[in-house]
Amino acid sequence: MQRLLLPPLKALSGSRCVRLLVPRAPPRAQCSCNYGRRPLRPGQYSTITDVALQSGIGTVALPSKAAERTVGRWLLVCSGTVAGAVILGGVTRLTESGLSMVDWHLVKEMKPPTSQEEWEAEFQKYQQFPEFKILNHDMTLAEFKFIWYMEYSHRMWGRIVGLAYILPAAYFWRKGWLSRGMKGRVLSLCGLVCFQGLLGWYMVKSGLEEKPESYDIPRVSQYRLAAHLGSALVLYCASLWTSLSLLLPQHKLPETRQLLWLRRLAGGTAGLVFLTALSGNHVRHCHYSAVFPLPENPPSSKDQDGSSDSIGLGIHAGGLGH
Repeated sequence: MQRLLLPPLKALSGSRCVRLLVPRAPPRAQCSCNYGRRPLRPGQYSTITDVALQSGIGTVALPSKAAERTVGRWLLVCSGTVAGAVILGGVTRLTESGLSMVDWHLVKEMKPPTSQEEWEAEFQKYQQFPEFKILNHDMTLAEFKFIWYMEYSHRMWGRIVGLAYILPAAYFWRKGWLSRGMKGRVLSLCGLVCFQGLLGWYMVKSGLEEKPESYDIPRVSQYRLAAHLGSALVLYCASLWTSLSLLLPQHKLPETRQLLWLRRLAGGTAGLVFLTALSGNHVRHCHYSAVFPLPENPPSSKDQDGSSDSIGLGIHAGGLGH
């Protein structure tokens, strides 16, 4: 039977008519790295990767332009809240209210004292620390309430800043509105906000420490204060820069020598402003400005004891500089 059937079948398989009726097998999948790859017909895939890409498996969805604008506006608002915290912290510093709250609790201290007994208990805790014993020993409860509310508002504003960063960041992350590079930036900004809160309490703690051999006015460490202010400025600049990079279109200016010089000058100016802010913090803290008397009070003027005002001011500033 095989001898009778095989020859006719071989002859038919070589016929052109039969070849047109029988479907050809798809070509073997070639490596995607081969140059001059043979184009495929619609619906035909060469590798498993192509099948996954066509079906949507393994693809990374990039955020849309509308999502980027939303993220940019959010970071712009966050930079504004940081600027408000810096201003409010400066007012707290000028009113010497930073050491009025002697405890640090993340949730417990969010509720201020309401009754007279609670206010008196809070005032008694403040009386146990050097600022009251040396500087404010004659302070009344009403005066204490003022400085307490100043520090309370600063701390509550700091909590608002933290929530303004962390909660929207978690929402945008879950929605997939953050690109891979933006995720790293957002994580860095949120981490810097948390570091700000810990650094603030570390700074306040330095002003609450007892110094038995010193009778100077209790103050926080100028180095911790400079670190607290400097990190806030870095957070503000980083948030503002990131938001503007998302909201404003990319520039199309040619990379000329003048443009490069302008960038360098802008960076140098920003560095000088940063150093000026930190150095001003040291001058305010140590009262070095008292060494140079104002024109209205010339150094030659004498008091009733016959001593020079400039000498007294110099000794006073020197004592605070220790």
